Amino acid sequence: MSETPMNTLQYRFDGPEDAPVLILGPSLGTTWHMWDRQIPELSKNWRIFRFDLPGHGGAPAYPAGSVTELAGRLLATLDGLGVQRFGYAGCAFSGAIGIELALRHPERIASLAVIAASPRFGSADEFRQRGVIVRSNGLDPIARSSPERWFTTGFAAAQPAITEWAVQMVRTTDPGCYIAACEALAAFDVRSELGRIGVPTLVLVGSDDQVTGPAEARTLVAGIPDARLAVVPGASHLVPVEQPAAVTDLLIRHFSTAWQPAYDSTTGQMAIPAAPVKPVLAAPPQVGPVAEIAPPVVQPAVLGRPDPYDAGIKVRREVLGDAHVDRALASADEFSGDFQDFITRYAWGEIWDRPGLDRRSRSCVTLTALVAGGHLDELAFHTRAALRNGLTPDEIKEVLLQAAVYCGVPAANSAFKVAQQVIREETTPQE
Repeated sequence: MSETPMNTLQYRFDGPEDAPVLILGPSLGTTWHMWDRQIPELSKNWRIFRFDLPGHGGAPAYPAGSVTELAGRLLATLDGLGVQRFGYAGCAFSGAIGIELALRHPERIASLAVIAASPRFGSADEFRQRGVIVRSNGLDPIARSSPERWFTTGFAAAQPAITEWAVQMVRTTDPGCYIAACEALAAFDVRSELGRIGVPTLVLVGSDDQVTGPAEARTLVAGIPDARLAVVPGASHLVPVEQPAAVTDLLIRHFSTAWQPAYDSTTGQMAIPAAPVKPVLAAPPQVGPVAEIAPPVVQPAVLGRPDPYDAGIKVRREVLGDAHVDRALASADEFSGDFQDFITRYAWGEIWDRPGLDRRSRSCVTLTALVAGGHLDELAFHTRAALRNGLTPDEIKEVLLQAAVYCGVPAANSAFKVAQQVIREETTPQE
């Protein structure tokens, strides 16, 4: 067990101290105990390192807003323990951490297994909406619906103790850390980078997984050059819990046979064995001459201010959601297209992207201005945006009460009706 500084993670070790290190990472909403039934066999040959995500399993509640940040905290933890090279198996959220490590720090990973994972988890809107639900209702609605996402119906009915364990595990997670993890998954998208993963990889998925199922697993296998697929029958999302023996056997076989040698510290190079032949699932990337050194690229001088469109479309999507922005852009034609371009550049790229106010504050200002102007259509989707930006329903109520004093009661009366409907829609858990 460990004491946990802010930039590291809570962890524990099992197994012989002189064995190679194998990391087991948990899913969002779970703790390291999801791997308990793998430990007796895996710890015979490896020193097992398990960690908890922030705010999970009693770990300190230091939220991390990106997968990159969590990968950094994991490496900082390992650096402090003197662990430089390791095998890594991660389920769902921790699968994303493993992919991030393989892309940014390949020299640290000897072999990789990603379980119930995807290069992009659903949509950004879906995870930001989940954050709104948790901020408004706490974690209880998410906790109660977890068994149906994590387990097959038959397993949940036959194993009531495990089902209740799953509910309590989510219920006792820190809500702020859970919301931050949802934001991290909303931003995670490595579909275009999979071809750069050079670590031998096992992609493991339950046949009945409705969250990140076989289709997502095949996307990973098609994109990662040295990847193999294993589909576990009769299992859903939390496959290590539902089918522990099958998962244990697959991990032992993978990590026993696909352990990439370390870099030679004297040459900076690494001996890479020839990859086994497998069907071509995607066109291979073009590879240039190995020893050729390209001349430096001279970037053209940028005159004037940079175009704010790219920053604007990014902020616009983060605040209003992909679905809203996609509808707005799709409906633009020759007449309205210039206006969409204008607001993306100047409203979102120039003003919303300024560092002087945080997004919560900008939402408060925007709601008040829309009440004053009587712009009820805009008020509706900016109420949704305010929830995404971290305002609670009670805080939105206070903004509208303040607006009633300075903008007039009739305007606030109309605004309350619009905001009330939006808040009901956005904060009601889906059954």
